[in-house]
Amino acid sequence: MPEIATLLKRRARLLGPNMTTFYDNPVHIVRGDGAWLWDADGHRFLDCYNNVPHVGHAHPKVVEAITRQAATLNTHTRYLHEGILDYAERLTDTMQHDLETLIMVCTGSEANDIALRMGRAVTGKTGIVCTDNTYHGNTDLVSHLSAKKTPIGGAVDWVKKVPSPDTLAPLGGSVDAQPQAFADEIQKAIDALEAEGHGFGTLILCPFFANEGFPDLPKGFLDPTVEVVRRAGGVIIADEVQPGFGRTGRNFWGHDRIGLAPDIVTMGKPMGNGHPVAAVVTRPEIMAEFRTRFGYFNTFGGNPVSAAAAMAVLDVLEDEGLVENARDTGDYTLGLLKELDHPMIADIRGAGMFLGVEFAKDGDTQAAAAFCAQTVEGMRERGVLLHSVGRHYHGIKIRPPMCFDKAQADVLVETLSATLKALPA
Repeated sequence: MPEIATLLKRRARLLGPNMTTFYDNPVHIVRGDGAWLWDADGHRFLDCYNNVPHVGHAHPKVVEAITRQAATLNTHTRYLHEGILDYAERLTDTMQHDLETLIMVCTGSEANDIALRMGRAVTGKTGIVCTDNTYHGNTDLVSHLSAKKTPIGGAVDWVKKVPSPDTLAPLGGSVDAQPQAFADEIQKAIDALEAEGHGFGTLILCPFFANEGFPDLPKGFLDPTVEVVRRAGGVIIADEVQPGFGRTGRNFWGHDRIGLAPDIVTMGKPMGNGHPVAAVVTRPEIMAEFRTRFGYFNTFGGNPVSAAAAMAVLDVLEDEGLVENARDTGDYTLGLLKELDHPMIADIRGAGMFLGVEFAKDGDTQAAAAFCAQTVEGMRERGVLLHSVGRHYHGIKIRPPMCFDKAQADVLVETLSATLKALPA
């Protein structure tokens, strides 16, 4: 097989410079099965990061559904087919809050782009509020929300970013004060958008605050925020690309876990277990307004193969009890993680198959970024794949496929313990 250096040169020549890779020593993956991956040299890695293969790499039921439908028919939604309708009914049956209509697309970025345009269609206002440490995709519209890179031309004044909730440094100075403090920041952003003439249309957030470092927030945390947004006539989007489809273990959707009734829900990566399919779900009146104002069409969104892949994922989640597995194995893994002892560990938290360890050096999270990066690299060298998260990339994100089991949890935590012991504090 080609050497890594040869592949990297070829990649740069054919795909362009600055194509990101994970790890200082990139992994050349050639095969996957469940929560395991193999590289070109036959080395096995435990995948503790990848939420794209939601029910496991190369799940045979998903592969069979894709193959069967591709061998029968694949076309677009300007022809009639029942697959997308059957899937829409089954998916929306998992939701409350009159979320009954669906647009299928290909990526989470597209889904969030559409959701933001829905907000504009319904409110007639262009102003958007998000957190200051978020990521919702990379279309032109959605890229303006990114916390990590400023688009060409600079920050736009119709997007206002508010401080994100935090576990170690809660807004308002305390855990009890944080819900109202977060809502107060959103009110300030709304007032600014109105004063500047944009008007406030939409709040978009991940209900698990995944990229923000998934702070430990109680159910009802967003109640003061909802009151502020509703009073201003705004729309709330719940981006479920990361916490959705049962990942947090006790709720199928992250918005139910935190007690939020959103107007629009978006989803992506896990929906088709790696097949490029995503969706926007909303109430009928919002969908009608969007369809009237934009006349949206997506050639590949909702094609029969995508619908079959997405339906198979729901089948596997149900048939194999993977949401319950996320709950039970997640609790077990979290318990093991909390037994770790290292002076750089500031907090250990998470839910279901979405866990993490936050590092700090003498209380300074930014000063822990280099240590966190070394931890990620050390785990890779020991055969466990995970990645960093947080404002300063100072914590590790543990987000394995939903089939992750307790024996694999043992491997994860034993490897992490060995890696931490090998690193200087």
